[in-house]
Amino acid sequence: QVQVVESGGGLVQAGGSLRLSCVVSGITDRINIYGWYRQAPGKERETVARISMRGSTDYRESVKGRFTIARDNAKNTVYLQMNSLKPEDTAVYYCNVVIGLDEHWGQGTQVTVSS
Repeated sequence: QVQVVESGGGLVQAGGSLRLSCVVSGITDRINIYGWYRQAPGKERETVARISMRGSTDYRESVKGRFTIARDNAKNTVYLQMNSLKPEDTAVYYCNVVIGLDEHWGQGTQVTVSS
């Protein structure tokens, strides 16, 4: 059974930084892609950033230059460093991992950016 656990959310002022972490446990030998998604109240879940097994990354346009995704394969962990945070970044952030052909989601961590 796969478990996906996020941490690192919180309340921060605009312009501040947070680092989210996501640890995957269980069947991890076929992890392909890690991703961070977010969902603000009343809005659909959206992709924030993804990183492949080879380290290729992609970001949604609004976070480019501010957010950085990174993975530690030895620890089955993915990080999201968020700098220059804006109030519009406020959302619940979810970690997603693709293992084989299956997707697994964490429970989410709240990020709130005050103006």
